[in-house]
Amino acid sequence: MDLVEDVSDPEVSVLAACVAVGLSRATLYRGTRPPTPPTMRQSAPSPRRLGDDERQAILDVMHSAEFLDQPPMEVFAKLLSRGVYLASIRTIYRVLAELGESNERRNQRLPHPYVKPSLTATASNQVWTWDITKLATLERGVFLHAYVIIDLFSRYVVGWMVAAKECKHLAAQLFADSVARHGIEPGLTVHSDRGAAMKSDTLAQLLATLGASQSFSRPHVSDDNAFSEAQFKTLKYQPDYPGSFAGVLHARGWLEPFFTWHNDDHQHSGLALFTPAEVFFGHVAAVHAVRQEALDAAYALHPGRFPNGPPRAALPPAAVHINPLEALVAVNALPVHDTPPASRIQMAAHAAASTPRRDPLATAPAALPS
Repeated sequence: MDLVEDVSDPEVSVLAACVAVGLSRATLYRGTRPPTPPTMRQSAPSPRRLGDDERQAILDVMHSAEFLDQPPMEVFAKLLSRGVYLASIRTIYRVLAELGESNERRNQRLPHPYVKPSLTATASNQVWTWDITKLATLERGVFLHAYVIIDLFSRYVVGWMVAAKECKHLAAQLFADSVARHGIEPGLTVHSDRGAAMKSDTLAQLLATLGASQSFSRPHVSDDNAFSEAQFKTLKYQPDYPGSFAGVLHARGWLEPFFTWHNDDHQHSGLALFTPAEVFFGHVAAVHAVRQEALDAAYALHPGRFPNGPPRAALPPAAVHINPLEALVAVNALPVHDTPPASRIQMAAHAAASTPRRDPLATAPAALPS
């Protein structure tokens, strides 16, 4: 198009120049034509529009003492029952909206901005998470309630209880016994959802007396308490899970050996296949040395079976997070060829031996009285 415009020879016509470059004259004229300024079309007023006197009549009615605090739907129905029709409900709303009078007039509580919780545990007894799950019974519509407290860093169950109801006093008793049993010093953080027992003043006062602070999930966000939710799934997906319990004694009889297995024998995938008790009580170094010695012996015997070099026994994560805001930023900043530590742990855990099933008849220590 620029070539055609630059032609200055008067003997070369516009048509010949366009044919030479394969351009249509219409395209040339359309591209060189100055833009047409937009025209504002004035639409004709709708013949159905209310007159000024009719609109004023609506405002007078809505501003009257009888209907001052009533919505247009109520006013429309009352007037229509009296044989009076001013306008449709939508038209009344539209007239009020033009004057800014269709906003919320009730004194409602503003939406509360809940802060996304972010916790980090680098050792045992720094952060505890807890929740209450329902256990079905043989009677339809009747459930038992299992209170379970786990240590975030090690996933060790530090306290549990089975009761027929959800009660703030039972929750306070459970925490008082658990804190005393493990000798917890002030500085503990207790994380939970926003259930009635979790938000109760009874539990809040007890934890404040013990020097523990509270952290809560956002409403309707189960990911904020994912570790307790995952522990409940482990519980209810056991092969010998009864599904329904005959009563409180039956539930305690099944949960006691389960929690013993979970703490002492369960090779936890989130802990590089260490047991929660090994991490909770600080036995990781000794167990890791045995594992590394076994891997070194296997590599010395058949080095060709390890194409990536000498294998290294995985270690549990040095820090466990709930909503790790800083950790997510650090992982996103890694180069493409780098592998995050969590992925290395998962790969090592996948190469390790499979987790043996627990023996439901194994002897277990006494559970917390409830």
